[in-house]
Amino acid sequence: MSVRRLAPKELQPASFAFSDENLAWAKAQITKYPPGRQASAVIAILWRAQEQHEGWVSEAAIRVVADMLDMPYIRVLEVATFYTMFQLQPVGKKAHVQVCGTTPCRLRGAEDIIKVCQSRIHHDPFHLSKDGNFSWEEVECLGACVNAPMVQIWKDTYEDLTKETFGKVLDGFASGNPPKPGPQIDRQFSAPAGGPTTLKEST
Repeated sequence: MSVRRLAPKELQPASFAFSDENLAWAKAQITKYPPGRQASAVIAILWRAQEQHEGWVSEAAIRVVADMLDMPYIRVLEVATFYTMFQLQPVGKKAHVQVCGTTPCRLRGAEDIIKVCQSRIHHDPFHLSKDGNFSWEEVECLGACVNAPMVQIWKDTYEDLTKETFGKVLDGFASGNPPKPGPQIDRQFSAPAGGPTTLKEST
């Protein structure tokens, strides 16, 4: 995994504050844990901060979350830089595409998916498209190996992709009508493509 660092100072906002709704939600998360264990809520609250702040986590947000959970800033920074679910610099307004690049996805066409990202978004990862609506990166295994190749966009995964179907996924986000998450072929979750192949007779 590549080194993950915060965005440069010129991209960092001066401050961060949760909306009233998100602040109430965050406080409710903290109550789920015993006294002294509030740090256990860090991932959930960081994710909510990311959702509020245009899809990425700023240094100011990390400090706010740390203060809320009575954690040293460095501990929250460690969480934000370890997990690729947290974006550390501005991302596309409509979609940030995380392409799984580990072996099962590579064997089933991840390179084609990356080429689509390079041609439609930007040649290099972590760069915005010309309209600012899209960005992409390659990440480690996202846990849907049997449905390779696949990508994750925000909270959802899109699986069993080809160049053509991935292009349609991007078209959907561009138009504001994202397709249904999951397999993009005739498959239910991780069931065999085309339906059951064994034990089809009822007893």
